[in-house]
Amino acid sequence: MSVFTTVTPDEMSARLKHYSIGSLVELKGILAGIENTNYFLTTSHGRYVLTLFERLTMQELPFYINLMSHLARHGIACPAPIANLRNELLTELNGKPSVIATRLAGESVMEPNANHCAQIGEILAEMHLAGQTYEGRMKNLRGPEWWTSTAPEVYPFMAPADAELLRNEVHFQSQHRFDKLPVGAIHADLFRDNVLFDGERVGGLIDFYFACNDVLLYDVAITLNDWCVQDNGDIDPVRAHAMLQAYNAVRPFSDAEANAWGVMLRAAALRFWTSRLYDLHKPRPAEMNKPKDPAHFQRVLQHHIARDPKTLWI
Repeated sequence: MSVFTTVTPDEMSARLKHYSIGSLVELKGILAGIENTNYFLTTSHGRYVLTLFERLTMQELPFYINLMSHLARHGIACPAPIANLRNELLTELNGKPSVIATRLAGESVMEPNANHCAQIGEILAEMHLAGQTYEGRMKNLRGPEWWTSTAPEVYPFMAPADAELLRNEVHFQSQHRFDKLPVGAIHADLFRDNVLFDGERVGGLIDFYFACNDVLLYDVAITLNDWCVQDNGDIDPVRAHAMLQAYNAVRPFSDAEANAWGVMLRAAALRFWTSRLYDLHKPRPAEMNKPKDPAHFQRVLQHHIARDPKTLWI
């Protein structure tokens, strides 16, 4: 489960006196997720989500909270943080930074089709455009510096051939720089479980707590690697083309992005292979979730290494 910090109904009722969103009706822990404590919060005025941050600090959080506010103001379907009577979006609750945000309609689609992927491509491009005017700045905390320093920590736990593959990919990525590609605010974790579909349309994007400023194409690669992947780690070209074409119709890709596509797909796979290896072999003491299978993104990476990336381009 993912309720690391307990909040009682009495504590929540007391906290709600500092907001204008009604009185407590129900508080229910959310079992999904691995980074934060989340509760579904129902009040006499509506439905919300309470999040308590287990790792991020009060000093780090304004980037993420203000980004969601910015995107929501621009029409992007995402949680809108609620201010209390002192106009604060962030408060401390039971020793942890916390936020109350609107609860979006819908549920995750775990077996997406080409239509789902096209909608994801469209809203991702819209998010990238809306994020161009966001003034907050946050470096990618899970970017090249992170995987370069983290990979050596997991080599001892790996089979020699797998460790060599990881070592080689870290080196390969270090030979590439993309300083001239379009950058901006990115989600950086837009997997299927971080999107809600309300019927056949996108109900909203959630879990922005890996967001950062980075290359927009990297965000596209992360998203495609999850939404368009097959069970064997290969990418379904039909879903991939649907996503990329829908994205391109909103924010056209540049020639430089087309040339960088293959490396970006590999970078996105490397990032999640490394993080899953780390979560498996070096879990934090309070972790109660079953670690996700690192081999999945190893297979994704191996398919990307073997293929001509042009087969997955528009």
